[in-house]
Amino acid sequence: MTPLSEDVSAWYNELVFKAELADRGPSKGSMVIRPYGYRVWELLQSQLDQRFKDTGHVNASFPLFIPMSYLEREAEHVEGFSPELAVVTHAGGKKLEEPLVVRPTSETVIGEMYAKWVSSYRDLPILINQWANVVRWELRPRIFLRTTEFLWQEGHTAHATEAEAREETIRMFDVYAEFANNVAAIPVVQGEKTPGERFAGAVNTYSIEGMMRDGKALQSGTSHYLGTNFAKAFDITFQDENSQLQHAHTTSWGMSTRMIGAVILAHGDDAGLVLPPRLAPIQVVIVPIGRGDQAEAVAAKASELADRLKAAGVRVHVDDRDASPGFKFNDWELKGVPFRVELGPRDLEAGHVLMAQRVGEVDDKGRAVKETLGFDEFVAGMPVRLDAYHDHLHERARSFRDEHSATIDDWDAFVAQVAVGFAYALHCGEESCEDDIKSQTAATPRCIPTESGEETGACIRCGKDSAYGKRVVFARAY
Repeated sequence: MTPLSEDVSAWYNELVFKAELADRGPSKGSMVIRPYGYRVWELLQSQLDQRFKDTGHVNASFPLFIPMSYLEREAEHVEGFSPELAVVTHAGGKKLEEPLVVRPTSETVIGEMYAKWVSSYRDLPILINQWANVVRWELRPRIFLRTTEFLWQEGHTAHATEAEAREETIRMFDVYAEFANNVAAIPVVQGEKTPGERFAGAVNTYSIEGMMRDGKALQSGTSHYLGTNFAKAFDITFQDENSQLQHAHTTSWGMSTRMIGAVILAHGDDAGLVLPPRLAPIQVVIVPIGRGDQAEAVAAKASELADRLKAAGVRVHVDDRDASPGFKFNDWELKGVPFRVELGPRDLEAGHVLMAQRVGEVDDKGRAVKETLGFDEFVAGMPVRLDAYHDHLHERARSFRDEHSATIDDWDAFVAQVAVGFAYALHCGEESCEDDIKSQTAATPRCIPTESGEETGACIRCGKDSAYGKRVVFARAY
């Protein structure tokens, strides 16, 4: 496989195919998610969905086809999405009276339904999420990162007051950040988007930005405060406690299969995938080694150990394929399994296994150091080891991000910094300046970090006064 350090794009594409995560679909920009990749999505989905339910949200399903007139009601929204729309003009052998848009996002159709369902303050809040597919016509598709059709979740809520809606926006923003850190093992920068980078039709957009192994940023989740823009467009009104007619305040927020791309790019190495254990389809693979009568005894013990691990909540697989142990170890290393276990006749006689961690200590030849563990110790200690491995990957990613981030006040230094990582710089906030920075460096303002300290001064590019009272993170991005 092409080394990551030589060509990230080639490495990424080869890895997606060789690790059997996905394949190209028959239409331009589409992808087929293979079982191993889809299992990663299922694990992501189930853990994120539980977080939604824990914060009071319920799931529903809304139509795939949206009347064009719905999008046109919110001018900024339709303008922002027009280049990406797929439009159905004929169906049932006839030309449609009104074209239908294949959903790029669902604010409009959900807004239409909320207008039907809301009449009183007692009907609020509405806290709904849907798991769905969406279509956005991508000019330069990349599997998981930017595909014409992709899977995601989109939350849509309606509230009686601005304060409640803003609280919801930040709550879900924090849910995404917590998920990225504690499930995907990706340390993220949280912040608000500049006006030029906002979601079309939003008042405020907040994003989480992770650093990939090539120093580029990847936006992994967004949360939007939509104000009353969509409520006015779709007449989502209610009578308040004083019988006065008010427009609801709405939010939307989403995370997609792009997060799988983030995991690949944030943790992978020259040997292949590195999966954080909470998203790994297989957390432990056991490779039995032996022939004849010995093979039968080893296989029985491997199966017994696997059953004990499953009972402890560990996702385990016994690889009994007719292939050499070396091939199997290389295959599972490519697929990013956190722990690989070797069990042969001598190990069986000694009452132990040999275990190697996917990313951990290596010997002077660069090979993973194998650890000898008694059977009981191996089984009992695995849940703790998986948690420690998650922490190890998170700390490795955090250290990499910090080493490739810098506070910058000089233009030449800025140009050099965004070529390798994150640049924290002062910015005037004007879109024309952002466009100039992008044309000169390919970098964009990723977000205005929530946790940054207050600071003012001159814009890194144009020299005008900074607009936000704090530094902005700039980076090249996927």
